[in-house]
Amino acid sequence: MTPQEAWTQDLYLELRRMAEGLMSGERGGHTLEPTALANEVWLRLRASRNAGELERGAFLGLAAQAMRRILTEHARRRATAKRGGAARRTTLNGKAAEPQPVDFALDLDAALTELEGLDPDLARVVELRWYAAGSTEEIAETLGLSPRTVKRRWRFARAWLQQRMQEDER
Repeated sequence: MTPQEAWTQDLYLELRRMAEGLMSGERGGHTLEPTALANEVWLRLRASRNAGELERGAFLGLAAQAMRRILTEHARRRATAKRGGAARRTTLNGKAAEPQPVDFALDLDAALTELEGLDPDLARVVELRWYAAGSTEEIAETLGLSPRTVKRRWRFARAWLQQRMQEDER
């Protein structure tokens, strides 16, 4: 096995580990399996330019973003099919109703999108922690921060997201 093949195999195994960890928290009967998620991420990243030339941290950062997109797209498709497709919803008084996320993946994506608008660095920490299952040290290395700074940002971002997502449930 060449060094490039070994590198590629290690990255794919890391994607599988990330996908298995992420999907272990999903509801039972989820239609997206960890292997399918890892394969989809792998295909998307391999199709992008220079993905094979990236260092491990940068590759895993892109993988976290790809997993977020894939899970969000999957949740949107499921919610659309479940809630009547493209039918226009209205309230009882005849006004157009706002579409409501019905899935944790959609809620998290909406909150992360809002957090990105406020502080992109915090959103990046959350992506790497949640979607890539990165350790504090891995995230610190990827973002060029100290582990202490990553811990502080993770605590703040997690608290902000919990509050934001609880407000959406009301």
